[in-house]
Amino acid sequence: MGDDVEEQKFTRADRTRHRERVRAGLDVLARMIAENRFEAERPMSGLEVELNLINDRFEPAMQNAQALAAISAPEFQTELGRFNLEINVPPRELSEGGLGWFEQFLRRAMVEADQAISGARLMIIGILPTLRPEHAIMENLSANPRYALLNDQVLQARGEDITISIDGEERLQLVSDSVMPEAACTSTQVHLQVSPQEFGAYWNAAQAIAGIQVAVGANSPFLFGRRLVDESRIPLFEQATDTRSDDLKAQGVRPRVWFGERWITSIYDLFEENSRYFAPLLPVISDEDPSAVLDAGGTPQLEELQLHNGTVYRWNRPVYDPAGGSPHLRVENRVLPAGPTVIDTVANAAFFAGLVRALAEADVPIWSELDFETAESNFRSGVRNGIEATVAWPEAGEVAVTDLVLRSLLPLAQDGLRRWQVPDAEADRLLTVIERRCLSHCNGATWQTAAVRRRQHAGADRDTALHQMVADYRELMAAGDPVHSWPVG
Repeated sequence: MGDDVEEQKFTRADRTRHRERVRAGLDVLARMIAENRFEAERPMSGLEVELNLINDRFEPAMQNAQALAAISAPEFQTELGRFNLEINVPPRELSEGGLGWFEQFLRRAMVEADQAISGARLMIIGILPTLRPEHAIMENLSANPRYALLNDQVLQARGEDITISIDGEERLQLVSDSVMPEAACTSTQVHLQVSPQEFGAYWNAAQAIAGIQVAVGANSPFLFGRRLVDESRIPLFEQATDTRSDDLKAQGVRPRVWFGERWITSIYDLFEENSRYFAPLLPVISDEDPSAVLDAGGTPQLEELQLHNGTVYRWNRPVYDPAGGSPHLRVENRVLPAGPTVIDTVANAAFFAGLVRALAEADVPIWSELDFETAESNFRSGVRNGIEATVAWPEAGEVAVTDLVLRSLLPLAQDGLRRWQVPDAEADRLLTVIERRCLSHCNGATWQTAAVRRRQHAGADRDTALHQMVADYRELMAAGDPVHSWPVG
């Protein structure tokens, strides 16, 4: 939820100076794009997975600091809540068996972490169903100073408490005096490195398929005991970090968790929108003169531009990364929930990587045939209805998302993975997971819902049913078979 920063107070002068520095960084970014200063010959891909810690009662365990000390691996980091961790899988080239390597790394890392932690275990799930409102309070905020600072800045910008209101199968209304409800959201982020010339096409393609991704991969039907929408993580994240009061919403001010409003031609478009539409939340000022660094042949950090970008939560976020002295650009895909298993997670990543490449390199761009408003409507349909969603697609019209995936999009994803030079056997194995999910109409959201309903029909109350379901989920998750093959009872 942002880059590491030290606890500090900000003045109006800091905010003015920071905005000037962001604009200066924009000028340098434009120059770097024009001068083709980016590394893109051997594109790398990466994966981040956010996790929950649970105790022996299958409820959140507030011990991420102790868990990190026990795990003692740099790939594991804190997240917003004390019951959260994140694992950053080291980047790889997809052409070098990267997807299979991601799978092996995640399996090994989670097994070793579980063995190292005392009194808690890991869960990969979009929202932990046994989480209650009393868990999502400031006392359970992670110790890293950046989280308290972000919380203070969001509440200060908003000027009032945060209201969570989600209408689905059931209704949830909640008022919070902090951003801690956002800690319920545990996601998977897929990173694809692309060239400046390709970035607009890849981002547009990623936006076009966001609704399909979330529909097929939904895994967050329960929040604070209520059965809401199939991917409740999406509206929760949108509302829990909203810096707008009701009057600012009425005035049309953009939300910080944002689908966007148009197709783009360049990564510059997105960073420019950040500068134009969003006030800085963390106006930290660096000592760097990025123009001088570039003139000297170096790689500017563009720290203000990066930090500001980290507080605008696009579902497909642009990333500028100067690491190692060879700057590169990435599309960070953020629509997917975590889980239900490692193979489900990597299959979701494979489907995204293959499909987005095929669409980005198509002779007729999908964004020339699909209205941006329709892409967002598809996204909302996927969030609400999951694998039973209906979406609009060029030439297909209104179509069940499962039919669209089975008939049209899986072959495209297969072609895209071939373009990434992913071995055919690896592509077939992972895309078969998506195929069987669609054939069976079973993903994490449908499995969780069916498992809870079966227990309630047998006489259990909701809380008991949720705890029993989480116990079964954890056992099946650890066994590792994909969710479409899980028994309901």
